[in-house]
Amino acid sequence: MPKRPDRPADPDEARARAELARVKHASTLQLLFRASRLLDEQALARMPTEPGRPRMRRSHTALLPHIDLDGTRVTDLADRVGVSKQAISQLVDDLEAAGVVSREADPEDARAKRVVFTPRGRQGILEGLALLRAMEAELAAEVGERRMDELRRALVAILAVIDPPPDDAEAGG
Repeated sequence: MPKRPDRPADPDEARARAELARVKHASTLQLLFRASRLLDEQALARMPTEPGRPRMRRSHTALLPHIDLDGTRVTDLADRVGVSKQAISQLVDDLEAAGVVSREADPEDARAKRVVFTPRGRQGILEGLALLRAMEAELAAEVGERRMDELRRALVAILAVIDPPPDDAEAGG
């Protein structure tokens, strides 16, 4: 009988495939990563595509939440996103060319530059947040308000553990 390409002949490989399939649906964090990716893709697909409007990519949407309203240095963005300064600089170049951000002198260090939102970028952020609110309302209609509220509370609790706010004593206050 010929071997079917979708069935591994090796029993260890078959067990590994079965375990991987099980974990993909059993791991809460794996599900969270998958949901995040899919929601990001859906949000990008819903963004208006009109002439003169920048076309955002997932790499851009991964960067935008890390830019503080008063601006953020490229080195800090690289640390926050977990990529090289060169990779962040390329993304900032893209967003700058699209009129979403600009580089301005850092008031704390004359040698440094901060990445700041332009008025167009701030408007885009507000539009993006409105789009996310609409998507969230659609999800709540499908899975229920209570479940969405429980999910939000759980995520807030998780973030408090993995990204706690700075202690006032450490922050100098």
